[in-house]
Amino acid sequence: MNNVFDFAAACLHRTNIDEKLALTHQAWQLLHNGELKLSPSCPPLPIEQVSFPDTPELLAPRNMPNRKLTNPQGVAAFFHAIAHVEFMAIYLAWDMLYRFRGMPEQFYMDWLQVADEEAQHFELIRTHLQGLNIQYGDLPAHGGLWDHAKDTSDDLLARLAMVPRCMEARGLDVTPAIIEKFAKLGDQASVTLLTRILTDEIGHVALGSKWFSVVCEQRRMEPDSTYQALITQYYIAGKPKGPFNRELRKRAGFSDVELDWLAAP
Repeated sequence: MNNVFDFAAACLHRTNIDEKLALTHQAWQLLHNGELKLSPSCPPLPIEQVSFPDTPELLAPRNMPNRKLTNPQGVAAFFHAIAHVEFMAIYLAWDMLYRFRGMPEQFYMDWLQVADEEAQHFELIRTHLQGLNIQYGDLPAHGGLWDHAKDTSDDLLARLAMVPRCMEARGLDVTPAIIEKFAKLGDQASVTLLTRILTDEIGHVALGSKWFSVVCEQRRMEPDSTYQALITQYYIAGKPKGPFNRELRKRAGFSDVELDWLAAP
C-alpha cells in the first residue's frame, strides 16, 4: 500500500486500534521518504460506512458522569475522556484527507501530519492511563464527537469551520486552566502530557484556519462572515460559549472579527 487514500480507507473502515495507529505512522513515514502517492485511486465511500471499535460504550453528552480531579478515579476518568477525544481526532484527520478531493497536495500532507500527531497523542494518553490502572475502553465515552463530521461530510468549508475551528479550538480555551490545576496538584506527568498536546493542537487549528482561508478564496467568499454563517448553521446552540483564549486562538489563525463575534452576547 503506497497511496495515502488507501491508507485513509483502511484507517477509517478497519476497527483494530493498534493496526490503525501503525498504519497512520507508516503513511507518515512513507510521505517523508517520498514514497507515498497523493492521487486518489477510487472515490470515497459514504461516511456512514466508517467503522469504530466495539468499546468504549458511547453515551449522549448529558449522560456522561462529572469528573473531579481531586481523586484518582476522577483523574482516570478525565484522561479516559481525553483519550477518546484524541482517538476520534485520528478519525477526523483521516476523514478530512479522505473525503475531500481535488485540493492541492499540501492539503493532504498537512492532514496526514495531523493524523500522525493525533495518533501520537492517543498513544501517550493510553500509556498514561495504564499508569492509572485503566485501559482505553474501560469507561463510557462521549458519543457526539463524530456528529459534526457526518453533518459536514458534503462541504469542506463547513468541515473546516466545525472541526478544527470549533471543536478542536475549544481545547485552546480550556486546556491551559486544566494544566494549571494539575500543576497545583503537583502532577508534573499530566502537566507535561497536556502541554505537549496543547502545543500540537494550536498547530492543528492553525492548519484549519489556513485551509479555511484558501477555500474561501477559491469560492470567492469573505472569511469572517462565512465563518459566522457556518457556525450559526451547524452549531446546535448557535455558537460556542466562552470564555475564549484570545491569545491562543489568534496564534491559531482566528481574526479579531471572528473573536469579537464569538465573545459577543
